[in-house]
Amino acid sequence: MNTAVPCYYHLDVEVSAERVGQVKRILAAHLRHWDLENLVEPVCHGAELLLKAIDQHATDKNTSIEMWWNRQHLITAIGENDHDLRPDQDLRGCLERIAAMSDGWGCCATGTGSKVIWFSQRARAAERVPLVPTAPAPSLREVLQVPREILTATLAGPAITPDGVLEYAR
Repeated sequence: MNTAVPCYYHLDVEVSAERVGQVKRILAAHLRHWDLENLVEPVCHGAELLLKAIDQHATDKNTSIEMWWNRQHLITAIGENDHDLRPDQDLRGCLERIAAMSDGWGCCATGTGSKVIWFSQRARAAERVPLVPTAPAPSLREVLQVPREILTATLAGPAITPDGVLEYAR
């Protein structure tokens, strides 16, 4: 798939311990489809942390997972519907790990009282095509030997002749 076009994916799931692994595989498949193999591990690990925390602390297990790829950043957002879940208290350890492994993260409330926790991963510079072209490889089948010493005429300096006479170039 050509990643020049922004990509979007949405998944609604009822979180349970068994579904966490399935969701990870689904997200990984979409990232690979978008040619984002290098982001599979951090994104799936972050989603796994959030889904396990929601499974452990929330009473309403219905969640929505969304991913946006805009050619520079991949943003993953997980929205949960539990009005009693407090991310600052119930999910504190999970959010600390998300903050440590992502380039950006946040949490916001919606108009219905749901909470959305998001994190972003940036495409790393080392994974892009280098801006400076590499030196071209020789195209000849046989490599030519470069002379080690080339005798050149002295432009304006003195020279010693074989019989030992100092002579200036004319």
